[in-house]
Amino acid sequence: MAALTSFYGTGRRKTSVARVWLRPGGGRILVNKRPFEDYFPRETLRMIICQPLQVTNTLGQFDAIINVGGGGPTGQAGAVRHGIARALLLFDDKLRGGLKKAGLLTRDPRMKERKKYGQPGARSKFQYSKR
Repeated sequence: MAALTSFYGTGRRKTSVARVWLRPGGGRILVNKRPFEDYFPRETLRMIICQPLQVTNTLGQFDAIINVGGGGPTGQAGAVRHGIARALLLFDDKLRGGLKKAGLLTRDPRMKERKKYGQPGARSKFQYSKR
């Protein structure tokens, strides 16, 4: 274990950015100064956030203070997961194998494709009229 008292990780997903601080504690997670049960009411999103802690068996060992912004709930949950995984690496580099095997260290590159000029969306075209 490192001599640091808090471990920082930045997570990103779609247009969301999460800044995560992990401190040794009892397992409290605060997202934007609110308990994460209130901020993420859906059970699936809470499962996504806890994934890195479950993979590394550190579920009750850390208090997490998280600032997240941009995007929607799913993107924010993915960003928080990525940030927690990165912060755990600073805590102990030996956790890297398990986190990498679970795919928690890779930043999900899927973004919304931009709208092109002369058409209504990214891929869709205006309906062709022969006459």
